[in-house]
Amino acid sequence: MTIDASSTPPATVHWAFAPMTDVAQARRYTWRLAHEHYENFTVVSHLVPKALRQDFCNIYAFCRTADDLGDEVGNPELAIQYLADFRRQTEACYSGKTQTAVFTALSETIQKHDIPRQPFLDLISAFEQDQRINRYESFSQVVDYCTRSADPVGRLVLYLAGYRDQQRQVLSDKTCTALQLANFWQDVRRDILQRNRIYLPAESMRKFSVDEQQIRDGRCDDNYRALLKFEVDRCQALFDEGLALLPLIHRQLRSQISLFSRGGQAVLAAIRQQNYDTLSRRPALSKTQKLSLMVRAVSAGALAAFSGGGK
Repeated sequence: MTIDASSTPPATVHWAFAPMTDVAQARRYTWRLAHEHYENFTVVSHLVPKALRQDFCNIYAFCRTADDLGDEVGNPELAIQYLADFRRQTEACYSGKTQTAVFTALSETIQKHDIPRQPFLDLISAFEQDQRINRYESFSQVVDYCTRSADPVGRLVLYLAGYRDQQRQVLSDKTCTALQLANFWQDVRRDILQRNRIYLPAESMRKFSVDEQQIRDGRCDDNYRALLKFEVDRCQALFDEGLALLPLIHRQLRSQISLFSRGGQAVLAAIRQQNYDTLSRRPALSKTQKLSLMVRAVSAGALAAFSGGGK
């Protein structure tokens, strides 16, 4: 695969296709990517059991690279080509053939934890969909997108922890879909200005008399606030359902999963604090808020350890 020299995509796009078969070098690449790339929260923190940290990095590197191939190339047709090549690399990885850093490292994780290929292919499918579809009629269509853009990540984490049952997967899906929706409602204006995408369901926009031009112009009024409150409340309900997963997973992993859920709910709280105005200013968490979430997650983990829960 030849990278388009006319654009300046992030380094992840280059390394998605650059040869690297040395396992130790590939591990260092995925570790560095997981620790250096900006996210709302540190992806691989000390809350993750030490034995799983490299595996978390390897899976994160796949997710981050696939996302960048879809969003950071700047050309939908080229992005589809890149993602198709990444799909071929995924299939080749399951045939024992790896040529790049992501898959050289990831192949170890796949073999160690017997991870099926479908979650990886589903993620690629979602990023391919982003190149073709940028508006959604119904909430169910948005949720369907989340089943491929977000839910596979939670299922991959469950595989790392040794969980393969439907009950935990369904509960994980609730949290992951909620996390994706929280991100959408946080980034409503940025998505339309930077990606020409609207994830707010068209049926909801009509219900509350909000149109696309109003979002583009950044005009927040009572109608928009009512719309966002409606969607935030639906998102919160999913977070509430997903909390039932926590008692069902090992306490060593519970703190990390709890941190993801608390972080997403903190984003919703930030939206509420701005009176649902995500057009004038993007709701964000301060460093103090992030630290507070980390402390609460650590405290919850320590309490579970003391009580012997989740062994």
